[in-house]
Amino acid sequence: MTSAPDHRTNRGFTFVALIVIIAVLAVLAALLLPALASAKRKAQRINCVNNLKQAGLAFRLWSGDQTDRFPMEVSTNRGGTAEFDTGADTFRPFQVMSNELSTPKILVCPADIRTAAAEFVRLKNQNVSYFVGLDASGEFPRRFLDGDRNLAGNYLPENGILRLIPGEDARWTGTMHVNAGNAGFADGSVQQLSNSGVREALRSSGGHTNLWRIALPE
Repeated sequence: MTSAPDHRTNRGFTFVALIVIIAVLAVLAALLLPALASAKRKAQRINCVNNLKQAGLAFRLWSGDQTDRFPMEVSTNRGGTAEFDTGADTFRPFQVMSNELSTPKILVCPADIRTAAAEFVRLKNQNVSYFVGLDASGEFPRRFLDGDRNLAGNYLPENGILRLIPGEDARWTGTMHVNAGNAGFADGSVQQLSNSGVREALRSSGGHTNLWRIALPE
């Protein structure tokens, strides 16, 4: 006489198998999620570098029509932004380069929570992820031209302008790129910089003053 199958045993095995599967998935998730997050941050930083390269090209194209001077060096009477170099008007140099930039979208880093302006006439600091180096000049190619806005130093910004002195502290905050950042130079190059890299860039700028003025889009 054939005995009936023990359904309790089958149910018990299925439940145990389910627990094992869930445990395996949890372990895989714990291993994969940090790697995925790291890959996402890396992709965002690469896209940010590309944005800064396009912005750097726009600066150089614009300067080609202004005797090799950037907007910050040219009076508003001639289409520049020199008269705004004492306040928090970071968006203005980008705004006057609207033809060279083509779209405001490249002014927002993918790692930033800010949103791009719909058009350049509506551009404000809140639509910009990047600082502008007010003392950038073709004469000193290793000066900061632009870069991620999460830059800090020994002193708090005054009216949106951060003052950095070579040899003193300079660092990236955690606002973007997890305490790292990217910077564009007056020669058109862009570099991914650590905190020590920022300080070294300040020391090796070759500038004729010991002060860098950085306009932050606050």
